Amino acid sequence: MADTSNSTSQSPGFTDKLKSWLSWSWTYIWAIWFAMVLVLIYVLRSPLKLQETLATASVFLNTLTPKFYVALTGTSSLISGLILIFEWWYFRKYGTSFIEQVSVSHLRPLLGGVENSSSAGLFSSVNGDAEPRPSVSECKVWRNPLNLFRGSEYSRYTWVTGKEPLTYYDMNLSAQDHQTFFTCDTQQLKPEDAVMQKAWRERNPQARIKAAYQAIELNNECATAYVLLAEEEATTITEAERLFRQALRSAGKDTNVLVYIKRRLAMCARKLGRVKEAVKMMRDLMKEFPLLGMLNIHENLLEALLEMQAYADVQAVLAKYDDISLPKSATICYTSALLKARAVSDKFSPEAASRRGLSTAEMNAVEAIHRAVEFNPHVPKYLLEMKSLILPPEHILKRGDSEAVAYAFFHLQHWKRVEGALNLLHCTWEGTFRMIPYPLEKGHLFYPYPGCTETADRELLPSFHEVSVYPKKELPFFILFTAGLCSFTAMLAMLTHQFPELMGVFAKAFFSTLFAPLGFVMDKMESFMPSSFWHQLTRI
Repeated sequence: MADTSNSTSQSPGFTDKLKSWLSWSWTYIWAIWFAMVLVLIYVLRSPLKLQETLATASVFLNTLTPKFYVALTGTSSLISGLILIFEWWYFRKYGTSFIEQVSVSHLRPLLGGVENSSSAGLFSSVNGDAEPRPSVSECKVWRNPLNLFRGSEYSRYTWVTGKEPLTYYDMNLSAQDHQTFFTCDTQQLKPEDAVMQKAWRERNPQARIKAAYQAIELNNECATAYVLLAEEEATTITEAERLFRQALRSAGKDTNVLVYIKRRLAMCARKLGRVKEAVKMMRDLMKEFPLLGMLNIHENLLEALLEMQAYADVQAVLAKYDDISLPKSATICYTSALLKARAVSDKFSPEAASRRGLSTAEMNAVEAIHRAVEFNPHVPKYLLEMKSLILPPEHILKRGDSEAVAYAFFHLQHWKRVEGALNLLHCTWEGTFRMIPYPLEKGHLFYPYPGCTETADRELLPSFHEVSVYPKKELPFFILFTAGLCSFTAMLAMLTHQFPELMGVFAKAFFSTLFAPLGFVMDKMESFMPSSFWHQLTRI
């Protein structure tokens, strides 16, 4: 049994070594094979009548008119231009080259290639073992703490613009959240609860609303049915608040339903201008359910306190939640930067700072901005209005563009309210990238920036939004190659059309110069090898 286990454990090692040797030697095998083919063609040039064939081809090419070459180069330019347009569109939509993706996916396995191991070192564990690069599934998507109301906010945007602000992927995640969050503790579902479980899965909004009314007919005190109507049917915040109050009266002792309804009621009060009432409701909710920190209610509280300009209370909340053991967010990092910038931004001048240097308070503010930018580098362009904002999605990816959109949508007004804060951000945020050698390889204050945010953000954000990518991707080789080929062939077509005789002389001179080294090598081989040897080899 021991011998059998040893043999089975050794055989995979031998197979792996054989595969690695073949893939390593492939580089040299194809070169040797190519050299042998060239030698064979040279040896068989007489039986194959290569010289006569070349002479016939040259006569044929000489009889062609310049119009043929104009058509040939023009067609090549057109085809390469179409390939360039497709490659550029594919790169803008998916962030990669189509030709490169097909080559890596289909040709590399045929050629015995292996995955590039250089990137494995970027993600290593504490023990030194290589860990796989984070995939999309490993990029955790979080519920947006300040997500808007579908009926009174998202739907109004659709009515005005004709665009859908939410993706199907985002809405599907919300449906899963509602099914999980509103599942009853009892094993036996009530009829109205079964209807609501099906209602959350419906793709059509009208079908969801119809199912909610069916649940209310079965039980006039079905709280989750009123929640759905408040979220999707109510066309104003006031109407949504009324339905949430009705849901609160019917909620009973279901903790999840109670927390959800009270939070949305606090958000309704905030949107209707009753900010102090909203702050009190959020504080009471956090005090009543202290273990539900994963719902990030403190981010709702921070935004409301900033609206009240209660900066001391904001600092107190940050002191509790801006902890190294807690997961960070753009709201935490950028709010901390805003408070430190507020202390110096009204008198900050880049010219004066360059002459006298930064004071201690200014240095603290700059370091806080660098910390926030390292956590999420997409936010500054939205705060500085270098990129247009859209409605935030219902789910966000921390450190991604979706989180940046959600943060800037609600907090841009708070940065504008602090005099000089945006000027300080404008002068200092790009300095963050000089502190990080390469964002996917090494972090400074946080873990290295994940490489999976772009793909996940494209699923969360609508197609009409240009997703912010970090680090900025260079253009793929095939886009540059097709652009150069298209330009070069277009130039040849134009020159051949304008100066046919001159281009013909240039082409002959070019090809004669190109094949001169080959002729020189063949002459040397003929002089080095005896003619009888080539004759005997040809007969063989």
